[in-house]
Amino acid sequence: MSAAQRRELAIRAAMAEFAHGGYDGTSTWTIARRIGVSQPYMFRLFPSKHALFLAAAERCFDDIEDVLRDAAGGLRGGDAMAAMAEACARLPRDAPALARLQLKIYAIAVRDEDVRGLGRVRWARLWRLVHDLSGAPPEEVARFLATALLVNVQAAFGAPAGPDLPVSTAAWAEGLRGTETRADG
Repeated sequence: MSAAQRRELAIRAAMAEFAHGGYDGTSTWTIARRIGVSQPYMFRLFPSKHALFLAAAERCFDDIEDVLRDAAGGLRGGDAMAAMAEACARLPRDAPALARLQLKIYAIAVRDEDVRGLGRVRWARLWRLVHDLSGAPPEEVARFLATALLVNVQAAFGAPAGPDLPVSTAAWAEGLRGTETRADG
């Protein structure tokens, strides 16, 4: 197997491991073991854990863009938006590691300038992609991306995301009324 093929395997393994354990809870040793190489060899593929995380984050955004492109197909306008929305709604179920990794990337971006910079560039690309595929005005693109993120966050909290998201979210939130507890006490 070539170094390029091992690098690709490492990125895919890193995506799964970082999605599960986050940046701090994932070791390069675990990723190396997953693809059957030594940890020193892993550092020949990537100079640092940070570099590997950035590569995994890039690939995560690539995969999300692919999901949107595939969903839109040759559709335009509202049909493209509806198809992309359905694909995003299925993402936590169909590709849970991808959905979880996306949230881990956002969490690390709070403290890591490199990840934050990557996120800025890739969110701008997502914005342009949704706009280009659908022709939707900025308000609809913003609503689409906000809803896609809401679906991902709800999945992380185990909240249902029914076919009518506002209704299912309101019902879920109302069902929890009175059961809230404070995390600090």
